[in-house]
Amino acid sequence: MPSATKKMNKTGNRFRAALMAGAAAVALSLTGCGSLDTTAPSAARNQAAATAQAARFGTVDCREAKCVALTFDAGPSEHSARLLDILKERQVPATFFLLGKRHIEKYPELVKRMADEGHELASHTWDHKILTKLKPEEIREELERPNTEIERLTGQRPTLMRPPQGRTNDTVHGICRELGMAEVLWSVTAKDYTTNDSALIRKRVLDQVSRDGIILLHDIYDGTVPAVPGIVDALKARGYVFVTVPQLLAPGKAEPGKVYR
Repeated sequence: MPSATKKMNKTGNRFRAALMAGAAAVALSLTGCGSLDTTAPSAARNQAAATAQAARFGTVDCREAKCVALTFDAGPSEHSARLLDILKERQVPATFFLLGKRHIEKYPELVKRMADEGHELASHTWDHKILTKLKPEEIREELERPNTEIERLTGQRPTLMRPPQGRTNDTVHGICRELGMAEVLWSVTAKDYTTNDSALIRKRVLDQVSRDGIILLHDIYDGTVPAVPGIVDALKARGYVFVTVPQLLAPGKAEPGKVYR
């Protein structure tokens, strides 16, 4: 029988291949060459009423502080417990875009721990299917299943999702609107699906980060979690404050059907 580590490596390799295959299309939309309409965190804050309620985690005001959001896709995994230890030790909140099949269903105790320790839980779909290739009813199932499981485990239903490979369209927007979910992309990526070199992952993040950055990492790869302490310490030394995605937008609030980056 294959070991758990071998199974996880196979899962990681499958994601690496899928992510690398879709990198060109995602780069097109995220560099502004596509037609995707996105809202920046600063715009969400500016649109909010002065009396809007603050985000759930913490008291940082990102209108004044130099904020950055650390996000992790496709977990939980065998690496997530160590990641949570690191985040707890350094008092850093994160946003976890969780995957259902083979992840939420395999590590329910880690999902509960993430919620208990103040992190924001969001959806990365049930089976990492490319939503733009699916029928509407299939898109709806991919989004509803992880939401149901996360709510069952934590008592809170996600209001944020990240489409696999960042691929989205008007149909996805409409279904997200119906389900009360906003889409969150990213502005910083280490492309950690291409390497297990933790030093390189750290360098890629630090080279790209600016205020209001949304950092994309994956806690399913061997090199990613070991890179996190160096990323956190270096950014704190630069004066950055770590927040969840909802707090990055506060006093604004992510609106269902909209895309944030």
